[in-house]
Amino acid sequence: MEVGDGWARFELEPAEWHYNVIGSVHGGILSTLADTALGCAIHTKLPAGTGYTSLDLTIKFTRVATVDSGVLTCEGTVITIGRRTATAQARITDSSGRVIAHAVTTCLIIPSG
Repeated sequence: MEVGDGWARFELEPAEWHYNVIGSVHGGILSTLADTALGCAIHTKLPAGTGYTSLDLTIKFTRVATVDSGVLTCEGTVITIGRRTATAQARITDSSGRVIAHAVTTCLIIPSG
């Protein structure tokens, strides 16, 4: 895991227990990876004590991921941030740099207090 101003990067090494019944990494696993990177990217732009929650998550799966894909890397970056909502985008790539999936989210910003 790495984070910076407006971005977050997470990695996952696929294992067979991540598979769905057709023998590839389950879309829910990839969605969780994307949602985590997206939310954390937004979190880096918020003042201390401010919360957030996902309003939506849209993900497009473009390539099958398996244990042979190597480490999957997901980097999320903030697109916009306002007073009440923020948006971010992410790409999941395999160890060869091929895009496995891409995603966008909108998060509700929850002021402290």
